[in-house]
Amino acid sequence: MRILMTGASGFLGTRLAARLTASGHDVTRLKRGAGGWNPARGELDPAAVAGADIVINLAGAGIGDKRWNPAYKDLLRSSRLDTTGTIARTIAGLPESDRPRALLQASAVGWYGDTGDHEVTEASPAGSTFLADLCRDWEAAAGGAGTRVVLLRTGLPLSRTGGLLQRLVLLFKLGGGARLGNGRQWMPWIALADWLRAVEFLIERDDLSGPVNLVAPHPVTNTVFTRSLARAVHRPALLAVPGFALDLVLGEFGGEARRSQRVLPAVLEEAGFRWEFPEVDAALRAALD
Repeated sequence: MRILMTGASGFLGTRLAARLTASGHDVTRLKRGAGGWNPARGELDPAAVAGADIVINLAGAGIGDKRWNPAYKDLLRSSRLDTTGTIARTIAGLPESDRPRALLQASAVGWYGDTGDHEVTEASPAGSTFLADLCRDWEAAAGGAGTRVVLLRTGLPLSRTGGLLQRLVLLFKLGGGARLGNGRQWMPWIALADWLRAVEFLIERDDLSGPVNLVAPHPVTNTVFTRSLARAVHRPALLAVPGFALDLVLGEFGGEARRSQRVLPAVLEEAGFRWEFPEVDAALRAALD
């Protein structure tokens, strides 16, 4: 298939582009300036999209890359909404025969807000946090594309080469591993290998659309995750980072880091997807191998 991808230079995009290319797909990375691509101005040459079978949009500033302040929160929104809206409008403006078969649109489990111990699936409503509001607007921006839209509500991908785990591994190896706050909050994780396989699965399944939780079937609490990672690196993890310290270092994002999200992948399970790493211990061992 001919696949057009934005955000292909990011942590997930780089690995997905390589995976799809290895699977025999023709992947074109859409870069700013190419194909008239200027999301801040809402510009994209329709010809750049018309030749694609699938469009994958992963673009957006990193949620945890910087301390949140009003300017960075504005960037988190604009980097997502401008990009998604421009792509969706461009696809919708094409003749139906020229439109891509599907738009796979990045989103996040932040949609659900803080769910406590309550299990949530794709049918559950949005929360009321900043990230939940952002995800709701982000997904809505993709809704008018006029083609099959799959919303990739991604959890925490586990890889030592990027994302949260990359930041934690060195800290844990130095003996600084610690749970966050009381540790009772649920973490919706997924092995990177399974995330990549799930995206390929969704590309092929023309019968699937709407939100899809890209998480493992067995979420764990932060305490369980902390102990599992400590075992994987053969180091103790006896510390706890109090909430006020997280807030001091991370600002508003510290509160988001302590939110509990017991998210289940109901759509993938019903569709017959099989995880290579359904349990966190095996997923962490594989990620660190």
